[in-house]
Amino acid sequence: MGKGTQLLIDMGKLWERYGDSYLKGIQSTLILALVATAMGCLIGFACGVLNTIPTSPKSHPVNRFTLTLVRGVIRLYVEVFRGTPMVLQAVFFYYGLPYVTNNAVKFTSVWLASILVVSINTGAYMTESVRGGILSVDPGQREGAKAVGMNHYQSMISVILPQALRNIMPQIGNNFIINIKDTSVMFIIGFPDFFAAHRAATGASYLYFPSAIVEMTGYLSLTLIASLLLRWVERLMDGKSSYDLMVRDTLVTPADIQRHPKLPD
Repeated sequence: MGKGTQLLIDMGKLWERYGDSYLKGIQSTLILALVATAMGCLIGFACGVLNTIPTSPKSHPVNRFTLTLVRGVIRLYVEVFRGTPMVLQAVFFYYGLPYVTNNAVKFTSVWLASILVVSINTGAYMTESVRGGILSVDPGQREGAKAVGMNHYQSMISVILPQALRNIMPQIGNNFIINIKDTSVMFIIGFPDFFAAHRAATGASYLYFPSAIVEMTGYLSLTLIASLLLRWVERLMDGKSSYDLMVRDTLVTPADIQRHPKLPD
């Protein structure tokens, strides 16, 4: 019997015995990745917007000081969480906080700790992505919004952020795919994800390599499906490649412009 055949047999045995455990791990991994990516995006958008609020010498000194302080805190947050491994962040929050606070602050749920760690980590990366996305919008868009009487908040919500969102959509998808894989480090605090199911199966069967192949195949399938879905969402956001100009007044409608069939005559 060849090694390839034996490998397939061992993988079949693993799936027969631990298939339910693998599937539950996949479910936990997807839930954690989705929730943490969504929360990380909210954190990133909030911090990215704060980082791009304009200031001038005419601004009130208190406002300038407050904004400078907030930006300093955001910069510290981004550098710390981008510059340290997520596995160590998980250890610090789950095991370190009770130690340094004498059990005054501790997590009673491994789910809550995992969501918090992955969300904050994702938010640190998204902060810079959002800032770059906002700065990539043509300055004329801001000037146009200001010209029609919009303040900074109104122009950001109605004009800048919708365009920035499309620009950073690939990065959001990239972070989601990364989170699908990187949530595997949460096993260090006992999170029951796909990787934890793999470790449990290998501990009981000693079939490490066959289980690793099952694991790799599962993660690859998840990331490929996620990539296809995210590209579909990007195409939806792009809209049609061409549009017909529609007007209501038939007296000023050029002959080469069509009227929308749903518009009233």
